[in-house]
Amino acid sequence: MAESAHKKSYNLEGRTLLIPRMSDEGPDAFAAAFRSIGIKAATVLPSNERSIKLGGRYTSGDECYPEQITLGDFLRAIEEMGHDKVAFFMPTANGPCRFGQYAYFLKKVLRDMGHESIPVVSPTSSDGYDGLGKHTSDLMRTAWRGLVIADIIRKLRLHYRPYEIKRGETDRTSDECLQSFCSILERMDLSHAERLKLLVDEMSGTRARYQDIARNNEHRPLVGVVGEIFCRLSNFSNEDLIRKIEHHGGECWLSDVGEWVWYTNQQQRMRIIHAGKRFSATMLKAKIKSVIQRHDEHRLLKPILPLIKGREEPEDIGEILDRSHPYLPYRGALGEMVLSTGKAIWLYEKGASGIADISPFTCMNGIVCEAVYPRVSGDHHGIPIRVFYFDGTQKTIDQDVGIFMQLVRNFERKRAGAGF
Repeated sequence: MAESAHKKSYNLEGRTLLIPRMSDEGPDAFAAAFRSIGIKAATVLPSNERSIKLGGRYTSGDECYPEQITLGDFLRAIEEMGHDKVAFFMPTANGPCRFGQYAYFLKKVLRDMGHESIPVVSPTSSDGYDGLGKHTSDLMRTAWRGLVIADIIRKLRLHYRPYEIKRGETDRTSDECLQSFCSILERMDLSHAERLKLLVDEMSGTRARYQDIARNNEHRPLVGVVGEIFCRLSNFSNEDLIRKIEHHGGECWLSDVGEWVWYTNQQQRMRIIHAGKRFSATMLKAKIKSVIQRHDEHRLLKPILPLIKGREEPEDIGEILDRSHPYLPYRGALGEMVLSTGKAIWLYEKGASGIADISPFTCMNGIVCEAVYPRVSGDHHGIPIRVFYFDGTQKTIDQDVGIFMQLVRNFERKRAGAGF
């Protein structure tokens, strides 16, 4: 029944709904959530040079790098699976980011190729990504749990990998744990309560598996990582920048996907208020959704809190927005520029000795952030903040990371001596 409802809305009969590979964790969990309501879904194959080549055929350079990659990945899927076997998941958003045009551009390219019959499932941030049809509630609750789990696995991966004694053990453990969670997320025979209990139990097992990873006691400076959400999460897009920072002696604290969800929830509530519906069924629904999401997040986080002590995310998105306000007031500025600026300050307060902003070349959010970062740095004892831009043509990235990490180590020594 769930499947037939989506067939009617999106014509998914005989097709696999493909999820863009924004990270190594989240898309697999999101695809599993779709499978839980009877939709055949999978993550696109890892990006490669063929992705760049295919995406480059239909982009002019005015589009940002993540658009070229996601488009190329989808076109590869058509080549490898057939145009009658695929459907594409491409959400959208409001604000200054070109991401809001991805779905429209994808549909145009498909029309130009004669593939307008390929469905493009495209929910929007304007309604908190609620507009996915009859089974929205079930899908979004399972998907939210999947994204929380993916964020947890990524946080554990980055917290443990720099210190592992046996090379590759953390990545192997992370991948195996993620697949165990996906096997629960994709089940169709579970109530929400039953699924959450199984996921929480699995999280306890995950805690034990990470505790078994042998680590050294090496000291590493902490580097906060912010920036455009796709580029900072996609290792292919950012040329494995986080691994390069680890190679040069750092540990990374990467801004998660949940941050964006909490931000879109906050923006949805603001739009409801501006529409004069502060006291309305619409507002009540939005608030209930946030309460349920926070409840599930807390349940999933509880078993692994001892492993991430000192690396907890902010309890409320307002903590990030308030810190951004002196530089980019969140009631005027929108999107990732606000989150990156506020999170950079928050990470500094949590002990980061440097901030790496990962953004696509010509990204408006990255450019605006780069303009305010000197003031942010000056107001926070000169913490080094570096914007790393990516468009697939970088030649000196390892050298640039080495220079940045030297600044990070210098700042850490300065910070320790001054006690701030």
